[in-house]
Amino acid sequence: MKQTILARIFEDRENKHPVALVTRIDDGVQALVYKDQPVFGELSLSSGEQSRVKNMLHSGRSGKLPESGDAVFVRSYVPPYRLVIVGAVHIAQKLAPIAKEVGYQVTVVDPRRAFATQERFHGVDLICDWPDEVLEKLQLDSQTAVVTLTHDPKIDDPAIIESLKSNAFYIGCLGSTRTHAKRIERLSEAGFADSLQRICAPVGLDLGGRSPAEVAVATLAQIIQSRYAR
Repeated sequence: MKQTILARIFEDRENKHPVALVTRIDDGVQALVYKDQPVFGELSLSSGEQSRVKNMLHSGRSGKLPESGDAVFVRSYVPPYRLVIVGAVHIAQKLAPIAKEVGYQVTVVDPRRAFATQERFHGVDLICDWPDEVLEKLQLDSQTAVVTLTHDPKIDDPAIIESLKSNAFYIGCLGSTRTHAKRIERLSEAGFADSLQRICAPVGLDLGGRSPAEVAVATLAQIIQSRYAR
């Protein structure tokens, strides 16, 4: 591996940029393929090969490149997907563990100390602070999903605004259609009318469930659907 390729991989992983290392097995010639950047390296790839590499990178898969004339191996380096839950409520208690089970790094944020306790969220990264400040520090990226669950605009709205300013791949908000209409009105007045279509609300796929556990399952299902539909 050339030093330039190695240095670029280290830099990308440090900055949490997904990247695929593509190697022609016969002679070791390599290139780096990104989701939305030009190919870097000496290995020439057709547009079809680049598309297939990006598909593998998108799903975090490694292995031989399908339908390639030469024997080509793809190694995907993908940062962990993250889920930030705003609101340490009953749904969050159900959502956090199942999201961890499928591989998400979970952070629960709530400024209310009565809700944000380790007893209620054992083994979860729990932050008792205002979500807009926390989300800014977390540097939301295209590997991040955000769900707001408090029903309190003073807590949810700043978190939604911070999410809309980011590249988060999913933004879901709890609340009825009527509640969401009021939310849309507030956020439009705040200057975010052009990006409000990114919000999934009422949160979750319409599976018909109503209990906290059922809403959590529907929410995670929608997050997974959004992740792979991009």
